[in-house]
Amino acid sequence: MPDLCGRSLSLWDCAELRKQLITDGIVTTNSAETIRRILNHHKLKPWRVHFWLGDQTPRDEHFRQQIAEICELYTRELPPDEMVWCFDEKTSLQPRIRLQATLPAQPGKSVLVEHEYQRSGALNLFASFNTRTGRVFGRCYQRKRTVEFIDFMDQMDQTIPPEIKQVHIILDNLRTHKTKTVQEWLVKHPRFHFHFTPVHCSWMNQVEQWFGILQRKRFRITDFVSLEDLKRKIMGFIDAYNHQAHSFKWTTKSVEKIMLVVEKHLQKAA
Repeated sequence: MPDLCGRSLSLWDCAELRKQLITDGIVTTNSAETIRRILNHHKLKPWRVHFWLGDQTPRDEHFRQQIAEICELYTRELPPDEMVWCFDEKTSLQPRIRLQATLPAQPGKSVLVEHEYQRSGALNLFASFNTRTGRVFGRCYQRKRTVEFIDFMDQMDQTIPPEIKQVHIILDNLRTHKTKTVQEWLVKHPRFHFHFTPVHCSWMNQVEQWFGILQRKRFRITDFVSLEDLKRKIMGFIDAYNHQAHSFKWTTKSVEKIMLVVEKHLQKAA
């Protein structure tokens, strides 16, 4: 790591490694491309990062069961009266009102976005992703509490046809998803069944993949004239997406790979 060499850098890149080698007197001259070839030969990429979890994170039999349950919901054939949805919130979406209008691309020029902007509050997008059709159900709220969560679930319940008898919801362990009020709502709506992802397993929630699409296609530039404009354009994006929606394919082969990693964790913890 650069800090061990007295360099205030987060990670090495080839140019910085070249400077360090010359400073340390290991070489008198070199090129960044030569450094890259040497690193490639040793299969080293010190500029890449992979996050991992320490031993304190539960990876036990309960964890295995949770993963298996969600994978089974993603891959098995569903009868006509059953649905599987993935739910999450995308928070703190700001309009960032620009002081000058954004200018479209011109010959030889990129899109021009004013650097300065004004803050005007934020919205939270609540969204559910249908794992078989790819369609998205979304609503925007100014706050993210149990009351908003239940309102969202009420609207989902009204939208889903009554002939659907089983509605499975994959969601995370946020406290507002598990309150007494939510438990009472589930009792009154017996066709809904919540399935919580394990801690630090947001990648198991398919709506996160859709949030990635939303971020790339709608929020690469945050330039909205108001909160209402932001809300309108979010909903417009969802409507347009739903006209060409597609599911994210999880296969039994995908599940086998995931469960193999899970089993390795269990063996390590034993």
